[in-house]
Amino acid sequence: MIRIEGIRKSYGSLEVLKGIDLMINKSDIIAIVGRSGAGKTTLLQLLGTLDRPDAGKIYFKNEDPFLLNDKKLSAFRNSHIGFVFQFHQLLPEFTALENVMIPGMIAGKKTAELKTRATHLLEKLRLSDRIQHKPSELSGGEQQRVAVARALMNEPELILADEPSGNLDSKNARELHELFLELRRDEGQTFVIVTHNETLAELADRKIVMEDGLIKS
Repeated sequence: MIRIEGIRKSYGSLEVLKGIDLMINKSDIIAIVGRSGAGKTTLLQLLGTLDRPDAGKIYFKNEDPFLLNDKKLSAFRNSHIGFVFQFHQLLPEFTALENVMIPGMIAGKKTAELKTRATHLLEKLRLSDRIQHKPSELSGGEQQRVAVARALMNEPELILADEPSGNLDSKNARELHELFLELRRDEGQTFVIVTHNETLAELADRKIVMEDGLIKS
């Protein structure tokens, strides 16, 4: 599904990625681990098309999205990639339902269709009684499940998660890990997860260890 060939990325004089090669198959759950500064988040940003590589190629289904202009690349990202972040990044003035609908609104889908899809996702993620609650009224685990529902809104093939359980207690972290496995089984999504959580890393199909801008193992 995804092929990474010789990716390099620098910021000023600092070379962060020094030649990354990686194959990711459909419905894989990949955990990327390594010390801070190893290049994990930078690799995730490139996979998410949030930044462009200095050298090398990233292919999605044999197509290079970086050949698109910025507007078309943004539309590609919104349609094909979902993001889950450590600190949720929910909009505080919106309800859970409205937060989940946002990617679909950006894509220009009809409101009625979005409400149906968002409600279904929140119910699936065991948040049916929290649909009209704002983020401040939700626990940390509930906020993260809303963020997962938002990532799934446009039915993307790829979910990228950056330390998704880093801000959760052990119980909520375990539930989130089990949720990823459940979603892969039911929805068929591919997950690439940057994590320091060894339990989550061991649940993945593959654990990629990064060190000093390279894949060590």
